[in-house]
Amino acid sequence: MWVTIAIVAVVLLYFIGVYNGLVSRQNQAKEAWATIDTQLKRRYDLIPNLIETVRGAAKHERETLQSVVAARDAAMKANGPSKVDAENRLSETLKSIFALAENYPTLRANENFLELQRELTDTETKIQAARQFYNTVVMGLNTQIEQFPSNIIARMFNIRQEKMFEMDEKEKAAPKVKF
Repeated sequence: MWVTIAIVAVVLLYFIGVYNGLVSRQNQAKEAWATIDTQLKRRYDLIPNLIETVRGAAKHERETLQSVVAARDAAMKANGPSKVDAENRLSETLKSIFALAENYPTLRANENFLELQRELTDTETKIQAARQFYNTVVMGLNTQIEQFPSNIIARMFNIRQEKMFEMDEKEKAAPKVKF
């Protein structure tokens, strides 16, 4: 009888350990996504300042500026899977601002523009690092959910796989600068 109790206790402890591990990984994925959101908020806050600086130096490039503003607004409103697509479109349109600066030497030399460009570049680097961390955490969660016997426990408690943060085909391609 003691052997049976010991076996049940070991199985129960293993079950609890696997469940807690899944919950921990799931919470890490949520925290990693929140880190991405924090960096995206920083990006959203910088973009209006960058736009105003560029607008002052290149008034007739209104279409480029409007597309960046529209992409920013769409990214801020997006949720769930559409958030990834909206962020990829915003990254693509931001490249056009820096290409625009190549046309205007006074803009390139403007201290405000240079500082905002540095800040935005730093933010983009942080966003990439946050995306990479998120994908690492999600990979660990998804792997554990797929492995036996934790897949049974995940199914019992409705713990689902998370979607990786992936780039779309436009973002994978090298940017083309046109004047």
